[in-house]
Amino acid sequence: MSSIAQTSAGRRIESLLDDGSFVEIGGCVTARSTDFNMSAKKLPADGVITGYGTIDGNLVYVYSQDASVLGGTMGEMHAKKISNIYSLAMKMGAPVVGMIDCAGLRLQEATDALAAFGGLYLDQVNASGVIPQITAVYGTCGGGMALVPALTDFTFMEAKSGKLFVNAPNTLDGNYTSKCDTASVAFQSEEVGSVDFAGTEEEIADKIRELIALIPANNDDTGVYSECSDDLNRLTDGIDAGAADAAYVLSQIADGEAFFEVKADYAKEMVTGFMRLNGLTIGAVANRSAVFDENGEVSEKLGTVLTAKGCKKAADFVKFCDAFDIPVLSLTQATGFKADKCNEKRVAAAAASLAKAFADATVAKVNVIIGDAYGTPYVVMNSKAIGADMTFAWPEVSVGMMDATSAVKIIYADEISKDASIISEKSAEYSALQNSASSAAARGYVDAIIEPAQTRKNLIAAFEMLYTKREDKPVKKHSAN
Repeated sequence: MSSIAQTSAGRRIESLLDDGSFVEIGGCVTARSTDFNMSAKKLPADGVITGYGTIDGNLVYVYSQDASVLGGTMGEMHAKKISNIYSLAMKMGAPVVGMIDCAGLRLQEATDALAAFGGLYLDQVNASGVIPQITAVYGTCGGGMALVPALTDFTFMEAKSGKLFVNAPNTLDGNYTSKCDTASVAFQSEEVGSVDFAGTEEEIADKIRELIALIPANNDDTGVYSECSDDLNRLTDGIDAGAADAAYVLSQIADGEAFFEVKADYAKEMVTGFMRLNGLTIGAVANRSAVFDENGEVSEKLGTVLTAKGCKKAADFVKFCDAFDIPVLSLTQATGFKADKCNEKRVAAAAASLAKAFADATVAKVNVIIGDAYGTPYVVMNSKAIGADMTFAWPEVSVGMMDATSAVKIIYADEISKDASIISEKSAEYSALQNSASSAAARGYVDAIIEPAQTRKNLIAAFEMLYTKREDKPVKKHSAN
């Protein structure tokens, strides 16, 4: 390891892997092209360090681009080294972690370099759903290289030096960097949603190590377990008081109160991330109507609505969980769709994508209704109607088409025009008959009504029961949409 640790590319590998575990592959490879005086240039390892090592004893394959060698640009041999790593990872069933610091295409190699990009894209597509793919953007990741993190499962980005873009900010019509830095971590994580976590290099290494411990090494791994020292019957008293922030709820019911949130800065009204229940890794998807600060105070109000961004974020996450046999938990509290012109353009397709992701998933699926759940947003949030195996509800929630008062005003419009006093009477009647957790349970749409404090123990029991779930879907090449 000492022979490569003097470069930033080597130090990044060293900080990620277990001490002394890295084995370099292809360290003597260099560029074949001699055009444009390339033969006179020294290109150590052709600008990328590749090899394998361990994270907490788990095998991983890594590549780390060296910006000190022609800006880390990708040429023919540079790409072939990465492809070799992918080939080995696929054979061994181990994750690939790519550390990006690349000025883009190597112009001196032209079509060879273009073919290199295409070859890497092909490797990534073939590996998708077979082994986890993680990228960390430490420097420049522009042009064709920007597709690489987009093709991976999780993307991390260095907060100060990382730049991610297809077209540089100054090349966009009417834009320039100081006006809107579209390559910045803030834009990519908050507006685009392409970044799962941003931080320092040290924080990124820690987060990747934490993620690797939570997810399977490949799609044949069944269940990722860690010894659970938390009480399986631990009660979570007062959890319902924080129901507005689902990230808080998830942390309270998780083993050791540890919840690993992904894409936390994007579409905050939808929470996605990983947790453990009785040591088993669970993927969590939840609606959030408010964000709490570190003091437990509301720092941001979001509303109980689904958005196009949130639906797409959740759908992609559910697909990852299903591909790698990770059970899915959903916490539902949704009463409508966000109503504005921008959201209206995409929300139908995005909500359909979320419904499809849940319906297609064959992993164990458990839903807990923790707040009011109305209409189509309730249906697409892993309801029993689209395939949830178990559905729980807290006692005081409403489950139905819409809130009782609105429903009564429609149903009894003529009577109300004559006597408005009947609204309260009919609303109470509608709530009892059509809009309560008990009415949903009576119709079989809710399997059990549970006290909020007992959520953890009920979920552990449900996922244990569902551990051997097997479900066959109609045979098809792939979905048509």
